[in-house]
Amino acid sequence: MRKSEVLAAEAVSCLNKALCHLKDIWEEIGIPEDQRLQRTNVVKNHIKNLLEMMVKEEESLKKRLLSSIQTCRTEMEKLCLELQIPIFEEEEGISMLQQEKNIRTEVEALIKEKNQRMQQLKALLEQDQDLCDILCSIPYGMAPDSVPSLEQLENFHQHIGKQNEEKARRYAEFTDLKKQIVLIMEELDHVPETSFEKDVVCEDEDSFCLSRDNITSLKLLLCQLEERKAENEATCESHREKIQQLWNRLQVPQEERELFNEHMVTSRRRNLEALQMEVQRLEELKLQNIRNVTEAIRSEIAVFWEKCFFSIEQRQNFTPYFSEDFNEELLALHDAEIQHLKQHYEDHKELFEGVQKWEESWRLYLELDKPNMNYQAEDE
Repeated sequence: MRKSEVLAAEAVSCLNKALCHLKDIWEEIGIPEDQRLQRTNVVKNHIKNLLEMMVKEEESLKKRLLSSIQTCRTEMEKLCLELQIPIFEEEEGISMLQQEKNIRTEVEALIKEKNQRMQQLKALLEQDQDLCDILCSIPYGMAPDSVPSLEQLENFHQHIGKQNEEKARRYAEFTDLKKQIVLIMEELDHVPETSFEKDVVCEDEDSFCLSRDNITSLKLLLCQLEERKAENEATCESHREKIQQLWNRLQVPQEERELFNEHMVTSRRRNLEALQMEVQRLEELKLQNIRNVTEAIRSEIAVFWEKCFFSIEQRQNFTPYFSEDFNEELLALHDAEIQHLKQHYEDHKELFEGVQKWEESWRLYLELDKPNMNYQAEDE
């Protein structure tokens, strides 16, 4: 027999004992039969009301349990569908209380799982938005209000990982390009002018948008600066050659040349400006000393005539060489001729050097053979 059945039997026994006890009391008191019936009826009604109330409460409990089971089952099915997992299989042959507890526990676990996934999704969406802002890329495309599956979360994680790798790669490329750009700007004494240049050089590196277009623009900017640097260096070198040539022709003192040494090495903007001013100064000085400069160029021409083994006739063909009417036109003709001779020598340098070596060897041979020739002459 179950304990509940034993307790029920004990309750009936207690009720019977109580009624017997009441009966004995009423007899001792001498209460008439009609009053005993009334009192007994009161006891019966009281017990009946109490039991009905208790039954009603338990029926209400049963109803709540059934309602809870249905509600939890509906919630569970909805959660399983959202989480994309199989429906929970309920255990058979268990009490209503245990069934309600099992389903409620499962619902709580599913709610916890849903909340965890939604929290992960929120964190991933925030990371994705940050990466999209910095990389100027398209968002991954997951709805923030839908429950993701475990596979979807894993794929999202992998996407974020790849985006972070791309960010690190672009950031490294950006910092390298920026370093080169800043260095060349310093060499050119170039102050950032456009908004893009200011963003690159002046703004915080972490706030720079690492879009593909920006990286391409950085490469283009670096290329443009490198071209300007090369042009600047070529122009400076051309000015230096001109200055060196004019120094020599104008016989500028060494002390004065040494004061200009700094600009003969570096090629910043201020160096270029200084070189341009020096060329202009020397050109003006050259015009004031046309005769001396022309004669200096004639000396150079004579040297190159020797180097190029020009004949007397070839030399005489350059008639301005013998003119005494010193003016700008005559100087220009000499300038053009020395440039022509230098280019001619460079074009056939190996041939001229070979002939020169042969002449030196032949001269040495003649020097060495001179005693033998003298001896033969004496014998004759």
